[in-house]
Amino acid sequence: MKHLITTLILTLILPAMSLAADPVKHVKADEAAKIISAEKVVIVDVRTPDEFKDGHIQGAKNIDIMSADFEAQLAKLDKTQPTLVHCQAGGRSTRALPSFEKLGFTHLIHMDDGFGGWVKAGKPVAK
Repeated sequence: MKHLITTLILTLILPAMSLAADPVKHVKADEAAKIISAEKVVIVDVRTPDEFKDGHIQGAKNIDIMSADFEAQLAKLDKTQPTLVHCQAGGRSTRALPSFEKLGFTHLIHMDDGFGGWVKAGKPVAK
């Protein structure tokens, strides 16, 4: 019986607890567009300045994940504001999430399909 209870805890309860602890909401471009239009959100584009110049989401702040002062630039932002993070396809922005969490951002939203997904979904692009 004790083994059964332990097994249940390990297979059912612990995974649910780890999901609840994830401070990041993961969305695709369509949901990101709804969030942007519905609430005041800071949009952080972690792509290179050249990628950003070629097209970006209106109002986005470009903070290149590869810059030496990446975390210092992030630290200047309001950590209590909902913050939407993206790159081109989701890889770099996923790698950036621990920096946001370390700095104490409390409402992170990650656009999993990145700017490429935004364009593919036909969302507006600023230049």
